[in-house]
Amino acid sequence: MLRPSWLDRSTKGALLAAAVLLAGCTKKEEVPARLGLRLAPAALGESISVQQHLTVQRPGGTNDLDAALEVDPNKVSLVGLALGMRVLSLEFDGKELLEWRHPMLPKQVRAADVLEDVQLTVWPAAEIARVLPAGWTIEEQGLRRTLRREGVVVATIDYSGTPRWKGKAVLDNLRYKYKLTIESAAE
Repeated sequence: MLRPSWLDRSTKGALLAAAVLLAGCTKKEEVPARLGLRLAPAALGESISVQQHLTVQRPGGTNDLDAALEVDPNKVSLVGLALGMRVLSLEFDGKELLEWRHPMLPKQVRAADVLEDVQLTVWPAAEIARVLPAGWTIEEQGLRRTLRREGVVVATIDYSGTPRWKGKAVLDNLRYKYKLTIESAAE
């Protein structure tokens, strides 16, 4: 059956208007860019090798991961295991970040973000402060580290003791709405 041309134009116009309205309703919340922290491995000031259990809490779920973290003056290496299977590995030499990921690992889990969280938690605050972009600050008071952007708290990290990579550390990332608990195995 042939339709009059005016009907086709109005139908197309109605569909276009509906698409524009729906696009406005489904507008995605803009996610602010990550800090992009990439400190040299040597900036840690020591070599470490530690087994860790990581728990990530986000709205709607909790995930666990076992990790082996090694840092020496030349590189940072991390291997993540879930249910005994390697799901993520990263290696960073201070310049290049190499990443391997299991195909089932969610795309939101990025090696660059994992490296940033490791460095925010373990590297000395003075080394982090030295490379922060304008408007960012980091401070330590006792066993708490606070990261701010333009005076607004972005993340806090609470430690059970020192050095920072031993014991338990809890990174509460307010900007991205997750809490990362890192429990290092006793030597």
